[in-house]
Amino acid sequence: MSEVTKTVQKMATREAYGKALAEFGAQYPDLVVLDADLANATKTDAFQKVYPDRHIDCGIAECNMMGIAAGLSTVGKIPFASTFAMFASGRAYEQVRNSIGYPHLNVKIGATHAGITVGEDGASHQCLEDIALMRAIPGMVVINPSDAVEARAAVQAAIEYVGPVYLRFGRAAVPIINDREDYKFEIGKGEVLREGSDVTIVATGICVSSALEAADKLAADGISAEVINIHTIKPLDTELIVKSAKKTGKVVTAEEHTIIGGLGGAVCEALSEKAPTPVLRIGINDVFGESGTASELVAKYGLDGEGIYAKVKDFVK
Repeated sequence: MSEVTKTVQKMATREAYGKALAEFGAQYPDLVVLDADLANATKTDAFQKVYPDRHIDCGIAECNMMGIAAGLSTVGKIPFASTFAMFASGRAYEQVRNSIGYPHLNVKIGATHAGITVGEDGASHQCLEDIALMRAIPGMVVINPSDAVEARAAVQAAIEYVGPVYLRFGRAAVPIINDREDYKFEIGKGEVLREGSDVTIVATGICVSSALEAADKLAADGISAEVINIHTIKPLDTELIVKSAKKTGKVVTAEEHTIIGGLGGAVCEALSEKAPTPVLRIGINDVFGESGTASELVAKYGLDGEGIYAKVKDFVK
């Protein structure tokens, strides 16, 4: 097992993010981490403890933090600007767009507490539209890891990639599904986790483990579901998705995000141009979130294994 996930079966991707930054600090001496008074929550305090002189607490000033990160990148540093997704993509959107995206600077945005699994913090802090917002910025890479192993790999890939990257991490602990010897992470490349012939489930983030669970349930009903993990929403692995769509003839997308402009939108855009295919988008249906435990909300919005199973079964019929 990897050092990040040793001895555990579940871990929040935000925790893996913090551990990865601390781990890679020695290997990448130009790596610096910025936070907006949330180091304990974003887990960048793990890096802060080891490299206090390379961690900058910008206070509750997310917009300023993005500007500082932009400036640091112009003198050769590799800055990770960390805060909640609601603040990174919402409050600081103008600075991300104009100060980082427009000049195409080498800034990485570590956005934690994304989606409904923020839980009890409620709608004001449950950012369900961040992928859509970041996808729209020219040249921005958008990554949404499915587990702690993938989060660690995504951090290293982002460090080595030259250009702006938005990394989306969650608050709740999720099953570890990628801890195997042959696991390989590459920006822009999806992975078939399960072969199938009747329907393709294209999932991202926490919905990948749910999709695998749903596929097991579907198999018991005689429905063969192919499951694809799309950790990089932009650039999208269009070739892999089109190939699977042509094979199965039906596609379902699953994401902890609004169905508008996220993975579902990206897949529909790709298929409409390359291989028109019936698509069912599973996600948040044009509503705000609400307060509740992470597990309660995942179930309510149909993003757990049972919810995806029921929707895919009905779609295939």
